[in-house]
Amino acid sequence: MTVSKIVPKNKAPGVDFCGVKQYYYIVRSDLGCYMRSSNFHEGRDLSVFSLHQSCRGGDFYLAHQDDLFYIIKGNEYRRVTNMNTDSGAEVFSLHPNCQGGDHYLSAFGNVYIIFQSKGTYRRTSNMNKDSDGVDFPLHSACRDGLYYWGIDSYYYFIKPDDKWGVQYYRCTNFNTNQDPDTFSFHSDVVNFLPGGLSISQGSAFGRWENIKTISNDSAQPVKWTKKITKKVGYTKEKMSSMEHNWKISMSATYQAGDLTAAFAKYQFSLSAEYGGSSINTEKEEWSEATEVEESIEMTIQPNEKVYIWQYNLGFGKESVLFCRDLKITKTSTPPTEIPLPPSTQ
Repeated sequence: MTVSKIVPKNKAPGVDFCGVKQYYYIVRSDLGCYMRSSNFHEGRDLSVFSLHQSCRGGDFYLAHQDDLFYIIKGNEYRRVTNMNTDSGAEVFSLHPNCQGGDHYLSAFGNVYIIFQSKGTYRRTSNMNKDSDGVDFPLHSACRDGLYYWGIDSYYYFIKPDDKWGVQYYRCTNFNTNQDPDTFSFHSDVVNFLPGGLSISQGSAFGRWENIKTISNDSAQPVKWTKKITKKVGYTKEKMSSMEHNWKISMSATYQAGDLTAAFAKYQFSLSAEYGGSSINTEKEEWSEATEVEESIEMTIQPNEKVYIWQYNLGFGKESVLFCRDLKITKTSTPPTEIPLPPSTQ
């Protein structure tokens, strides 16, 4: 059985973590938003904000003790006081010694740049000038992190999922062999992580469901003309329940339930390794599920059965998205083809 995993930074463009003072942040630039929390383990003070258009598309995100946020894109970074409003924006070049990192974080008044393939990290007090820049070996226990972030006097990183689920680790030195503190993520925070819906709700699935079976038990062909009622759209109530503990301060783009619908689209697009179905659902009907009638006309031969199938998607065992696609077969075996295009994830 495949165990769903969190999508690592190198496979999740626009996703990152950062922290400053009493808050941690998860940036989902791919979905145009970010979450703020005072405690990932307890799921405390979960607020979701829109990410300003000028702050989207970053390769890396970090927050510093000066209460400023840094968005790295290519060989430049944008410094703002608020990622929701893009206040006080300034753009700087990234010093050559600070380019090409796999992860960026801030702690102890410095910026730390993780070079995982080299097994090193660089500490600097200024990414533009590389002030006080120095390299250190990255201890083997800290090399395989999926994401890294810092807050005041601690480093944090997420390791690949294990038998205990999604966990993050806290330490004070990347260079020494210390035993880091270990914490689990609250389920409401897990839902916000890339790949997290499959961990909290179950792996994504796509399947054909039999919505009508028609039998002709007579000795003569029968012409069958009727309207089939099917459900189309997504179960907004089911999806919005995942947001109940999120305080959402978003633009009008996202209404209740719509935000997790965006997360669901992302989850469906992922490979099975990360609990997805590798399909693109962008063109499906994502409004509240409604009953729709469709006229069907066919001739059924004597002693023949006809099966009408609808394609659904969901998590675990529960369908959340009902597609328009119908398929008619003469056997009770579901169709094998997938009616939706493959994703590019």
